Amino acid sequence: MQKKLIILFFSFISLAAFADDGSRLWLKYDLIKDVKQRENYAKFTKFITTSSTNATILKASEELKNGFEGLMGKKVSTIKKADSQVGGIILEVSEKQIFTKNLANDGFAIFSNKGNIIISSKTEVGVLYGAFELLRKVQTGQSLSNISVISNPKIKIRMLNHWDNANGTVERGYAGSSMWKWNELPFRIDPRYIAYARANASIGINATSINNVNASSRFLTAEYLEKIKAVADVLRPYGIKVFISVNFRSPRTLSGLKTSDPLDPEVRQWWNEKTKEIHQYIPDFGGYLVKANSEGEPGPQDYGRTHADGANMLAEAMKPFAGIVIWRAFVYNADPNGDRFKEGYEQFKPLDGKFDSKVIVQVKNGPIDFMPREPFHPMFGAFSKTTLGMEFQITQEYLGQSTHLTYLAPMFKECLDTDTYVKGKGSEVAKVIDGSIYNNQNSLMAGVANTGSDVNWCGHPFNQSNWYAFGRLAWDYSLSSEQIANEWIGMTLTNDVVAKKQINSIMQKSLPTYISYTYPLGLHHMMGEGHHYGPEPWLSKSGRLDWTSIYYHRADSIGLGFDRTGKLSNALKLYSNELIESWGNPEKCNLNYLLWFHHIAWSKKLSTGNNLWDELCFRYYDGVKQVKVLQDEWETLKAHIDFETFQSVQGRLKIQEKEAIWWRDACVLYFQEYSKMPIPKNLTPPNRSLEEVKKLVEIYHLR
Repeated sequence: MQKKLIILFFSFISLAAFADDGSRLWLKYDLIKDVKQRENYAKFTKFITTSSTNATILKASEELKNGFEGLMGKKVSTIKKADSQVGGIILEVSEKQIFTKNLANDGFAIFSNKGNIIISSKTEVGVLYGAFELLRKVQTGQSLSNISVISNPKIKIRMLNHWDNANGTVERGYAGSSMWKWNELPFRIDPRYIAYARANASIGINATSINNVNASSRFLTAEYLEKIKAVADVLRPYGIKVFISVNFRSPRTLSGLKTSDPLDPEVRQWWNEKTKEIHQYIPDFGGYLVKANSEGEPGPQDYGRTHADGANMLAEAMKPFAGIVIWRAFVYNADPNGDRFKEGYEQFKPLDGKFDSKVIVQVKNGPIDFMPREPFHPMFGAFSKTTLGMEFQITQEYLGQSTHLTYLAPMFKECLDTDTYVKGKGSEVAKVIDGSIYNNQNSLMAGVANTGSDVNWCGHPFNQSNWYAFGRLAWDYSLSSEQIANEWIGMTLTNDVVAKKQINSIMQKSLPTYISYTYPLGLHHMMGEGHHYGPEPWLSKSGRLDWTSIYYHRADSIGLGFDRTGKLSNALKLYSNELIESWGNPEKCNLNYLLWFHHIAWSKKLSTGNNLWDELCFRYYDGVKQVKVLQDEWETLKAHIDFETFQSVQGRLKIQEKEAIWWRDACVLYFQEYSKMPIPKNLTPPNRSLEEVKKLVEIYHLR
């Protein structure tokens, strides 16, 4: 008995020693198991050399040294000059190399030269990005022989938006509390800030807004500017600039001015002085991010002014400096007879050409609110004189939060790759936001962050992949979701060829699966009120009509869906003629967008051969079935995945199956009250009533 206990004890110690808590994200530099592979890499990793003492170059050198020592299992020397030595990595900032002639300021080149590998860029941060790219190649088992890489970012400002509050909470955060410990700053720098900077730099993210867009004026006080300065000092060597989300009422709140009218001279002077003060703390301050006149937040419309008036006032304050103003286009009026789909467009379209050149208007990928699948926002195809930036949501507010496995690169790609036809075929959304369509000098892609205080940063282990995917696509939106997944799997989970293929398959299927059991055929905005979790398609009363579910699905005895072709709303007319023709005809419309634009009769036969009601049921039921498939496929990977990670995902997939059934039963039973049609014979009807399902929502609200 004693011997068995000893064996169990040491088994537990062994398991604990090798358990992976996810804290290292994709920057794992564990020893490469294949000896032959290590020997091949060792030919190029004998030393690292640079003559620079620049802080960013030193970070690049340090990352390479730590990375290769972990991956190779041997010491790597750092020297000031390579001289005649071969087999090392040389870091250089140069305008002279032939490879750097085609580089953007933060682009990089990696190439073989006389037995060494050169990482070269016009800037220090470009060298840092090149260092991470080289490590990525080794982590994913790629050859370094005759390496030749030239890489430029397609988007200039690649940014995380944190919705973190001063009290430590995170709006729409599902991975613990805020990672920013304001009560400890500026005197204690949490090591996670450095880990955060490394992770972002490794995927090319170069900007971060540190606080919630529903902003507190407190972040503009000297007390908080000192704290933000401490964060900025940590992030700076990694090429990351800090932005601050500001409350438009701050002049009144902080200084007792009688107004915050953007045309008032005193208000303008207040912002001029505040901007100068910020730069005294943070000389390379990135700029302001503003949510105004949206969901109760103050803004220029409070004084009869426009969004352009407000943005341009802040741009004027920023004129002496390099920073910019990012003005969010997420606005909508409480109009029971309107269509929220159109409201951002209608408020901003008359202002096209009236924004200062220092202003970027940040537009959500879709016209409603980060739904699992939306048509791209019509603003992306209609603003020729205004720089528009993309806003994606990485945190899974409407995508299962921390319990559902949902890989979002396919969703990001679907939006970026869709053609706007604004200048004919080939005018994809990506080309609008990178500036190439209208020759804009600036470009922005922002992602609402999914980071928190959880040890693994993101709650669900697979949610890390969405942070990673966002950064990689902001750098190069032409990358495929499969390639990005392969990189992340190899750096985070396993490099076993068979296992990688299986995991990639799981990731690619995850978003279509989620959509099937929640929002098939273009349904949208039917989640639980307030918490945005679980189904509530019957929601008919809220603080605003456009916060209800019935506003969007329009279910009645005839059919289902929001007609935006002209009968109920003319929102479809905001798109190009090509898209009007494609989406406007229910016979031609992509089924994924069908109920976004059409009210379809329950008995209407679709291109699948099923009528609407049967197709809806089949998709809800298939979504549940596919979660079970994901479970079964994950079970086969046990031998290839760290035990702690395996168990975490395993348990969450069980939760996901239970909640997929919840969604299926709620929606099928609710819509059946309108269709009056039976559930198809080959599907087993839910074993509970609609009233029983509704009680689950009531219980959730009590939590």
